[in-house]
Formats: sequence, structure tokens, C-alpha cells
Amino acid sequence: MLQMTSRQSFQSLRILLLLLSCAGSDKFWHTCMVGPSLADDCRGSNGARDSSIPMDFHQSIFGHVKSKESCAHTVNDWERRPYSFSIIDFGAVGDGTTLNTHAFERAMLSLSNYADKGGAELYIPAGRWLTGSIRLISHLTLFLESGATILGSEDFNDYPLIPGLPSYGRGRELPGSRYSSLINGDGLEDVIITGNNGTIDGQGAVWWSSFRSKTLEHTRGHLLELIEAQDILISNLTFQNSPFWTIHPVYSKNVVVKRVTILNPLNSPNTDGIDPDSSQYVCIEDCYISVGDDAISIKSGWDQYGTGFGMPSKYIRIQRVVAFSHTSAGISFGSEMSGGISDIEVDDMVITNSRWGVRFKTSVGRGAYIRNVTVNNIVMHTVRTAIAVMGNYGEHPDENWNRTAYPVIENILVGNIVGENITQAGLLLGLPDAPFHDIHLTKVVLDTRTTKQGPWNCSWVTGFYNFVLPKPCPELTMENSNG
Repeated sequence: MLQMTSRQSFQSLRILLLLLSCAGSDKFWHTCMVGPSLADDCRGSNGARDSSIPMDFHQSIFGHVKSKESCAHTVNDWERRPYSFSIIDFGAVGDGTTLNTHAFERAMLSLSNYADKGGAELYIPAGRWLTGSIRLISHLTLFLESGATILGSEDFNDYPLIPGLPSYGRGRELPGSRYSSLINGDGLEDVIITGNNGTIDGQGAVWWSSFRSKTLEHTRGHLLELIEAQDILISNLTFQNSPFWTIHPVYSKNVVVKRVTILNPLNSPNTDGIDPDSSQYVCIEDCYISVGDDAISIKSGWDQYGTGFGMPSKYIRIQRVVAFSHTSAGISFGSEMSGGISDIEVDDMVITNSRWGVRFKTSVGRGAYIRNVTVNNIVMHTVRTAIAVMGNYGEHPDENWNRTAYPVIENILVGNIVGENITQAGLLLGLPDAPFHDIHLTKVVLDTRTTKQGPWNCSWVTGFYNFVLPKPCPELTMENSNG
């Protein structure tokens, strides 16, 4: 341990020690560290979930965010628009049972008249505002007051069908069209979705049940999806119970997601947290994510459709995130990466109670590339596989995928990693016809259990390592270092 002299290494160790000390407090560990308990125990006297607890835990690790470096340089924080209206002005009723879809439609139509006057704010006061799909407009601030909940309808008919994304060629789950998301927009600019820690609740249980029983007729919608959007800020809100992926910016640029809490049950199917998809200049910071699939997953289209569309995900920064994912990864890349993924920086994450820590997933048929990715300063606690770079994730949209479209995986740096209670250190499994190149591991210390495969399992991969415990597989070459 004395060789871990970098600031990042000591910070990783400090955070790990904090987690271990947290484990000594049964109440705090139970309510704030174990994902399923968030749905059951973090509730106030009125039965509402206390979403301040996760962000309190985030702050106990990373400190006050105002003193930290921000990657949100290009999108201004929330500023009051020159015009503001309450959803009540358009006939909405916040009793949790009255359907307010038409009230939101009237509001968007009215507020669009202020687009050339600095835009307008739609204020959501305390209450439970039941609604179907909401289509946003440009130059809008959607502000949810403390105690306000936008509540997704449980009637599938309240979500209009829309075409599958061109980079996917169909709905992600089923061929053909898909359900629109609870909150959505297409071609938007200058949109702020924020509040005083209000809540957007997708009431996803009916969607999860239909998925499990195989009675879905179309792909589920997301909780929030913005298509071809730019200059977007999402902050200071709780998103929960998403039907499918939670926050999905696709074909978008200049997107900031910060100070957001995402709470989906750990057994809810495919409820990814934040999925930048064929998007550029994305900043994700200071978030707490507990979900039923990948906490954060960077994507860029699926097989021949993604290759043909040709829009990469790049220039993405992720920092200071707490992630839980019992069935999947804290941070993943792919598997839909056929438009390419590059120039990604991940720094300062705590990943706990997860199937995977850091995961790269692709397969034959994807084509394109994942390159120039840095994952740095990560603490893991109770993770089954800490680091995985794999080429066997072989789900395809149809039978027309290209059997010779090999992905290129290269120039991946994973460093300053500390892990406690790790089952397996890593899987580095390339493709025989397209080995993965330049995989760099530096300053990685993992407390692993004994497995039949050993701490590392590697094939068709080359790269380097420097100060890695347990020692990685012989496919990687030890790199000389003076540090």
C-alpha cells in the first residue's frame, strides 16, 4: 500500500475506509447503503420517501459540491425565467387520481408563446400530479417544488406509440414502435428540468409486471427521453420507479445531469439510471443512483442500424457518483455501441452491492469502437466482478447483422481502484478475430475471494499494468514506473 502515493489512490482509500466505518452503524448501513431498503425504510411519517437521505450520504463521501470542480461549464444553472405559471393555472389537480395530461398539454401550448421572450417556467407545486406522456417545448423551465410529484399514469393508453430510434432500427425490446416516455421532447433547445428536490415517479410496477409476463406489445418508454436536444440541464430532482431506462438523452449535445437521485428497485428489469446515447458533451456529476440495471451506461446504437446512423457518443465526463446495481454495473459502455464511443472520463465513483463494477460489453456484429476511455478513482464494496472488458454480449436486433463487423476496443485506462469484498478481480475477454488492445491497469488494489477461475480471467487481450493486486493475467505486461 505504501506505493500508492498519488492523490487519487489515497482518496480512494479514504472513501473505502469511510464505507467500512459506515458498515459499523447498522441503521445507517441498512437505510442508506443497501439498495432495496431505500424503497422500504427511507420514508417519513406520511409514507413519502425521504430522498434527502441518499444525497446526505453522497455528501458525507464527497463533501459539499459547491467546493468541487464541475464539468457543467456550458449550461448555466437554474435562473428564473421572465415569465412563470403554475400548472394549476391550466386546470391541473394534484390529488393523485385526477388525470392531468390535457392540463400539461394546455400549459405547453400556452408557454410556447414566450419562446422568443426568454422562455417561461412551468411551476409544479406540492401535490401528486397524475399524468400520461408530457411533451416538452424549447425555452422552458420545468420546476418541481418540494413535495411535488409528477406521477406517471398506469394506463398504457396514456403513452402514444412512437417509432423506434433509427440507430436501433426498432424498439429496443420488441420489433416495431415503442411507447413514448413519461416526459419527452424532440428537437428541443434551452430546457431546464429542476426543482427543490421534487419527484418524477413513473409508477413502473405495471410495466415491469407486463415485461415479466411477456404481455408487452411494444417496447417500454423511459421516464425521461430527449431526442436531438441541446443545452439541457437536469438537476435537483428525484427520479423513481422508471418503466425502462430512467434518463435517456439520445442524439443530443451539451447535456448536464447533476444533483439527481435515481431510485428504482434493484429487481426492476432494465431500469438503467442515466444512458447517454449517441450524444456529445455530456456532464453527469454529484448523483446517487440505485437501479435494476446499469447505473450509468454509455451507448451509441445497435449493430447495422447504429453503424449506418453513425453518431458516436463522445466528450462525456462523469464524476462524483454513488451507484448501486445488484444485477448489473456501476458504469458500463455498450453493449449498443455501433456508432462508436470515445473520449470519456469517469472520476470519483463509489460502486457498492453490484454485479459488475466497471464493464465494457460488446460483440461481433457491433462494429465501431470504444477507445480513449479513462476510468479513475473508483471505490468498490461488495462487487462480484470489479473490472470486465468482454466481447460476448451477443444480443442482436434481427438476423441481418453483419457477422464480420468486429468492434475495436483500445486505449482503455482503469486506474486508482480500491475494492473490498470483491468476488473476482476481472474478466478481460476479447475476440479471437479482433483482440482488444492497449488495456491499461494502474494502481488497482482489490480484496478478492478465491474462485475456481482465479482472480483474473483473460483471453485475446493485450495491454499493460502497474501495481495491481492481485496480480493480473499474463496477457498483460508489467509496465516500468518511477512513481
